[in-house]
Amino acid sequence: MGMNITEKILAAHSGLDKVEPGQIINAKVDIALGNDITAPIAISEFKKAGADKVWDKGKVALVPDHFSPNKDIASAEQCKILRDFARQQDLEHYFELGEMGVEHALLPEQGIVGPGDVVIGADSHTCTYGALGAFSTGVGSTDLAAAMITGEVWFKVPEAILFNYTGKLGNWVDGKDLILYTIGQVGVDGALYKSMEFTGPIISGLGMDDRLTMANMAIEAGGKNGIIVPDEVTKAYVEGRFKRTPIYYTSDSDANYCEKIEIDCTNIRPQIAFPHLPSNTRPVDEATSVVIDQVVIGSCTNGRMDDLRKAAQLMKGKKVAPYLRCIVIPATQHIYRQAMKEGLLDIFVEAGAAVSTPTCGPCLGGHMGILAKGERALATTNRNFVGRMGSPESEVYLAGPTVAAATAIKGRIACPEEVA
Repeated sequence: MGMNITEKILAAHSGLDKVEPGQIINAKVDIALGNDITAPIAISEFKKAGADKVWDKGKVALVPDHFSPNKDIASAEQCKILRDFARQQDLEHYFELGEMGVEHALLPEQGIVGPGDVVIGADSHTCTYGALGAFSTGVGSTDLAAAMITGEVWFKVPEAILFNYTGKLGNWVDGKDLILYTIGQVGVDGALYKSMEFTGPIISGLGMDDRLTMANMAIEAGGKNGIIVPDEVTKAYVEGRFKRTPIYYTSDSDANYCEKIEIDCTNIRPQIAFPHLPSNTRPVDEATSVVIDQVVIGSCTNGRMDDLRKAAQLMKGKKVAPYLRCIVIPATQHIYRQAMKEGLLDIFVEAGAAVSTPTCGPCLGGHMGILAKGERALATTNRNFVGRMGSPESEVYLAGPTVAAATAIKGRIACPEEVA
């Protein structure tokens, strides 16, 4: 029996000809990532272990994005730990405020991660880079510390589920809707410690921004990683961008999958994840009576150029509903500047939205948009657990950028067609 793409990448990085699900391996790491919440713990453990130097200063990336710009003294101290360590270690991939972006949008954009890589990050949404044909997954801070010292990490080879998307996409349906629908079908633990491989003609027709969105939320189904076999879209994205030589792995025709799930996309409508789980999904048409206090368009899930273009298309010439707060957060400085050049920021500001510097901010209830008791937010982020964006007595609804834009205009959850 052949191997799927995840198994091939893990075998190559472990010096093995073949691996099988359940096998414990020690794999070499191409990039190890930390942010201002998780990296300070890793740096502390790094020092406790008596380490002096990271294994490779070109393969450790530190991005202070969660509480940056610093919201208080504690967050300033967290970011200072990263800054001091990066300076001491002379790290090649440290991003200060002004060049920093949301980490999982920044690393692909900057060509730091790419096809064939093994990437670990002390952040659960590190699975984003599977959209490029990499094996990428979140780890704990102590695992990050060990990787910074040795350049290696252990894994149990995951079983794989193959998701085959067929049919035809309806109007306003994009990658966010596909992954929300998928999570709704399998549940938040339906792919627990499994590789989620996305394939089919619908995936082939998606641009890279939508693919990154889908891989980003694999963890919300419990997945160990999300991954898409590289194709011409992948190659066009990484050409001239990726800083190393890409390796384009594929899945064998007789590859091993524990399950194959067919998803006909023809009748999928834009999706809403109701509180308090990403799997609590319904078509937007069943949610249009829900009044919203705040809309957030951004995050590592939906803060990229295509997302901002979709939102701006619907918000152009319109106004944000009275008493509703709309916050737009471009995911990186490059995206911010491109949106400015295209006039998108003018559209948002003229509509009455606030445009923020890149930050994770409100997604994790950090800053730049905290919810009060009894408030409801609709966000293009990836989690809507109890208290995720503020008060434990607030509610978060998840959706894609078109529904978010329509909602900001109407003051309630709205179908994109209502404002188009």
